[in-house]
Parts: sequence; C-alpha cells; structure tokens
Amino acid sequence: MRFLNDQKPPYDLTYDDVFMVPSRSAVGSRQGVDLSAPDGTGTTIPLVVANMTAIAGRRMAETVARRGGLVVIPQDIPIEVVTDVISWVKSRHLVLDTPIVLAPTQTVADALSLLHKRAHGAGVVVDGEQRPVGVVTESDLTGVDRFTQLTEVMSTELLLLDADIDPREAFNQLDAAHRKLAPAVDKDGRLAGILTRKGALRATLYTPATDAEGKLRIAAAVGINGDVAGKAKQLLDAGADTIVVDTAHGHQESMISAIKAVRALDPRVPIVAGNIVAAEGVRDLIEAGADIIKVGVGPGAMCTTRMMTGVGRPQFSAVLECAAEAKKFGKHVWADGGVRHPRDVAMALAAGASNVMVGSWFAGTFESPGDLQQTAEGRLYKESFGMASARAVRNRTSEESAYDRARKGLFEEGISTSRMFLDPARPGVEDLIDSIIAGVRSSCTYAGAGSLEEFAERAVVGVQSAAGYAEGKPLHASWQ
Repeated sequence: MRFLNDQKPPYDLTYDDVFMVPSRSAVGSRQGVDLSAPDGTGTTIPLVVANMTAIAGRRMAETVARRGGLVVIPQDIPIEVVTDVISWVKSRHLVLDTPIVLAPTQTVADALSLLHKRAHGAGVVVDGEQRPVGVVTESDLTGVDRFTQLTEVMSTELLLLDADIDPREAFNQLDAAHRKLAPAVDKDGRLAGILTRKGALRATLYTPATDAEGKLRIAAAVGINGDVAGKAKQLLDAGADTIVVDTAHGHQESMISAIKAVRALDPRVPIVAGNIVAAEGVRDLIEAGADIIKVGVGPGAMCTTRMMTGVGRPQFSAVLECAAEAKKFGKHVWADGGVRHPRDVAMALAAGASNVMVGSWFAGTFESPGDLQQTAEGRLYKESFGMASARAVRNRTSEESAYDRARKGLFEEGISTSRMFLDPARPGVEDLIDSIIAGVRSSCTYAGAGSLEEFAERAVVGVQSAAGYAEGKPLHASWQ
C-alpha cells in the first residue's frame, strides 16, 4: 500500500479517515479475485468472527466456515462445551444447512420457539425413522392455536433433494418448483439437511474453509492465566484448527509466557496472539512464537477502553504499522475491531491485514447465540455485551469466591447490554457476508489486484476530512 501523492499525515488514522483511489486494472471479474488468506488459517474469505460470547457459537461457526471464514470460540466457555462444539461443527455438511428437526406430535409453540434459530426459518417434521413427512414455516403457524400439533398444519407436498446433489442443479430444481427451500435426504431417505435457493447459489460462489480431512474449520481461544498449555492441548486434541491466545493487553510478560507454553506443544496449527497496536509488540510476540498478531485496542463497538483509560490507537494506522513489521518476519496480522461497513474491511486489508475480525456487526443475526427478542414496536433484536464488561466478568469468574468476584466487578470495562437490531434486509450472517465480500471483491478490482497479497501491495490510499467521508455516504437509512 502507498499513500496518494506520498501523503504522510502527522497523526494516526481511523478507517473513516482514509479512502482508496482506483488504479489501472487488468482484473476482469470480481469473482476472479482470490480472497484466500496467506496466513495458514485456511480461510477462503478474509473474515474471522471474534471470540465474543454473545456472537461466536456453534451456529455461527458452522455457517461462517461454510462460506469460507473462521469463528473463534471464546475462552470463557467450559472446555467440555468447546470440545463438543468443535466436534459438532466438524460433522456439519459442506453444502446443506443443519435443519430444525421436529416431530409430528410437537406443537406450534414448540416450532415457533425454534424457527428463529436458523436463517432459513423452517422446521422439518420427521417420522420415527428420521424421514421427512412435512415442513413448517412461520407463515404456516401464524394465527394458529399454539397447542395445535404440527401434523395438522405442516406442508406435506415435499420436494426432496438428494444430499449429494450439485448446488447448481439444486438451485434449478428449487427454482422450477417455485420453492424457497427443501429438505435433503440420504440414499435411505433419512433427513440429511436443508437447502434454500440462496444457500444453493452461495455454494457455487463460496469455497468452504476446510481442514486436511475436508471438514469445516474452527478456532478456539485461551486466556493467559491458569493452565494455558493444558487447555490449549485439550483444544488441539479436540481438533481446533487455530489457537488464539487472547487478552486485552497483549504486550505483557504473561502473554509472552503463554505463547511460549503453547508453542512448546509443537502445534501443527497457527498460533494467534494479541491484542497489540505497535511494532514493538509485534516483534516481541513473534519472537515468543506467535504466527499471527491480533491488532486493535479500543476500536470495538462494545469496548470502552479508550474512554476509561486513554489507551489504544486509531485502527488503520495500528494495522498498517503492525502488518509492515510482521511482514519482515514472514508473519501476519489480524485487524481486530472497528469495522462497521464493507469499506472498513477493505481498508484493513489494504493496510496489510490477512484477515479482519468482526464482532458486534454480527451480533444482530439469526446465527448469534442469544435469544431473539422483540420491542414493543415489533423490531427484532439480540443482546450483546463486551468481553470486559460486568456480564462477561461474571461468566469468567463464576468459580471464584464471592469476595474475589465482587472485587473484580469494581473494575470492569465495556458495555454489559446493548440491543443489536436485526436488519430486515440482511437478518442472517450470510446476508452480511454477501455484502462485505461483494465490497471487498470490488475494492480489489479497483486496485487491479487478483489476490489479497496483491491488494495490500497495489492499494493507493488517501487521507480525507470528515466532510469527505460524509460525502461518500448514501442517504439511505440502513447506512446511517
């Protein structure tokens, strides 16, 4: 990356402070751009979902990996649960979505409590041998007594797809039958999954992030206290594809010791460590054994670190400096926090990040772990919270004494409860991924780049005023 007209601003920059200038391009198609990360994580799109309890769960991990990204399971989840999640995600189909399975004798109330757990919004009713006998959607259940059994309201005229069907053929079958979705069955007629028209289309546009055995990838985080090596070994044994050693202040002795402890296990997967914001931190963490450095202190939507402590750094400049330093050692950085629009992801990649971490942006989706709630006006939302907030601290210290928990509770930072509203136009995480990746692909073509590495080399970036940034915003409510 270079600055337009060799501008060298005397101050640090956020994503809002910069823009990209088009360059001469020989890239003929957006779909021809290779968005695979060069950092060894196996992502085929440069998106990593941050290890936040309100965002990164099994549904998110499955869905994002199927589209080529990676989800980091948080460090405050019990290890038994994390190993179960890893096993579950690795058993998921690469094309078919996991269905919501219901019995004919279950009620409308049962179905309504589950349909919002998946973006496809459908439940498949099966018999005792797991063969589909009906499908229910919210429209089937509207205005029906909640105690009515599903056998009375389900749609029984089913289109059944072969579980191994080519996605293009599946799309054509669904389109010809005027169906938005259909169950998929194995050779014995048992339910194997569910596929929507959009899902079939996406399967032709994205490449799943898979391991050497062709299973979906998933990452997991560990903290820097306690038996770090022991927990990391359990995660590695369970099949975690990337280990993230994570703490808010990554440039400290405890972090360096934790990285060394994980490196001593001789893992065959990347070790990510952070967070830091300056070149010195990059050097120290790489020297300790990290493969990827997580960059960002304070830019996250749920983070109050800068207002509480004054500590942090504008994210674009932090990523730019840290990526340049990591490159000297043949290593990489993840840009963690501060992205709110597709352009921000592109700017982070232009600054040299190999992957961009997304947190709160994905909190208001069907796939995030929280329960779907509704305001009095009918708007759907989920609750999110920062990982240094009182709520997160309570989760992490649940096994400590009342005194120790109360003492730590005095010093929490971050927002404990925030309503993250679902965008009616983009309520699922895949909808948001579509938007982000479309923007990133276009950015690469404007730069004349056929890959992320070329993009970081060829991007020409300028500095703009607040009025310049405002000029580029459309007058549309969803972008305000």
